Amino acid sequence: MIVKGNIVDIKKQQIFKGEVEVFEGKIKAIRKAEHSEEGYILPGFVDAHIHIESSMLVPSEFAKIAVTHGTVATVSDPHEIANVLGVKGVDFMIENGKKTPLKFNFGAPSCVPATSFESAGAIIDSDDIQKMMANPDIKYLAEMMNYPGVLFEDEEVMRKIAWAKHYNKPIDGHAPGVRGEDITKYISAGISTDHECFTYEEGLEKLQKGMKVIVREGSAAKNFEALISLLPEHYEHMMFCSDDKHPDDLLLGHINQLCARAVAKELNVFQVLQVACVNPVEHYNLDVGLLQEGDDADFVIVDSLEDFNVLQTYINGDLVAENGQSFVKHVDFEVLNNFHTSKKKVSDFEFHSASEKIRVIEALDGELVTNEIESNSLIQGGNLISNIHNDVLKMTVVNRYKNSEPAIAFIKNFGLKEGAIASSVGHDSHNIIAVGASDEMICKAVNLLIENKGGICAVNSSVEKVVPLPVAGIMSDQPAEIIGKQYAELDQMAKEMGSKLRAPYMTLSFMALLVIPSLKLSDKGLFNGSTFEFTSLEIK
Repeated sequence: MIVKGNIVDIKKQQIFKGEVEVFEGKIKAIRKAEHSEEGYILPGFVDAHIHIESSMLVPSEFAKIAVTHGTVATVSDPHEIANVLGVKGVDFMIENGKKTPLKFNFGAPSCVPATSFESAGAIIDSDDIQKMMANPDIKYLAEMMNYPGVLFEDEEVMRKIAWAKHYNKPIDGHAPGVRGEDITKYISAGISTDHECFTYEEGLEKLQKGMKVIVREGSAAKNFEALISLLPEHYEHMMFCSDDKHPDDLLLGHINQLCARAVAKELNVFQVLQVACVNPVEHYNLDVGLLQEGDDADFVIVDSLEDFNVLQTYINGDLVAENGQSFVKHVDFEVLNNFHTSKKKVSDFEFHSASEKIRVIEALDGELVTNEIESNSLIQGGNLISNIHNDVLKMTVVNRYKNSEPAIAFIKNFGLKEGAIASSVGHDSHNIIAVGASDEMICKAVNLLIENKGGICAVNSSVEKVVPLPVAGIMSDQPAEIIGKQYAELDQMAKEMGSKLRAPYMTLSFMALLVIPSLKLSDKGLFNGSTFEFTSLEIK
């Protein structure tokens, strides 16, 4: 097979008219040749850190859409399904991904459960990590979120890191806002990347101290604008990732969008493409071709080096997508789940108090971090209730693995004037998380998800909408086009009920993410992510 176009040689920083000869899935030759083709041939895009589960799609369905945007590989942390189903969940992701042409590269989740301050569905200890590191299908130790455990040299944490080193596999980091001597010690433990930088200064310090910085632009956390100006000087040590990508966003684009945005800022296109295509392959030792003779024939053809609209995607020499049409086929799979809680009563969501002031989580649009603020209480019959006029709404996290009392907190910036929204995608343990204008609506939303054994939903006094997520309570068994349309409808309903957040469900899912400062809610109570301890809702 011969493919013709303008060949983009990233390493040599040159472009020439030529052709790529492919034989048995490999690039046999690349040579200059005159022709009339106008497309640009370049290595395929790689997402350097993503939780596939965040797309609400199983890997085989994610692959269908990702290849249309020129993505040929991902560095995937199956942390989410691992928190629900343990090693069995990781095995599911690997096996499902193998049945598609897209090159999924899964890591061993390092923090299951993410903390001891929440209820998860499984545990992965250092003995499990040893077995997983020995597996050639496991490419790296996934993000070490327990940075306090690294800093204080927790024995179990250090054993997990040691097994990654023993098998000579990279160790991913997760250290939002960690600076100074602490980040120096964290890096010295052998941790090589961080995708959690949210300021230029933080990214610069980590780069200067030898870390690879992964620029994240997902559905909720958006750090591209803060970090992209680091690229001209540090492009050899940077990568692009989405981390979490909801299905409606995935239908629109992937890593190709970040290339277009970077080039629009007049950054050097070869440097941008090194970040998007080359660096992840070299850092993680991926079996992904880089448009060189002898490589796997993994490459894309784009219309221009400004817009990066993908005309064709090839993986191992096979055409897997063309002009937005995917040729990745459907894969049958067994549906696994772990949902064992009973339906709740409205009274379960009451919080009786006489406190005049309460601690409130302040959600920040486009950020995983939150602020801790104070607010006046609104009490009715001794029960703290949502104050829709001040946008201080009641929030709950409900243990989905067993029956227990719901945890209660209050949150600002969701903006709902009526109804409630809920999700069983609640990082990291994926308990049910809900926020609403009243206890009745919160209860209605939570019970709708319990009935469906997982999903996301929106309810008000007259309408109930739910997207069931039967696979571990976090992924659909449906194609992306269906789930993307349903998700977009839910997103619209949440906004019609008053939410001003760009991605209310993605933001909601991170309000139980305890490892990100500052104030979050687990199924066990209100949690200070800066001091790593529980705190009181009431201010006395």
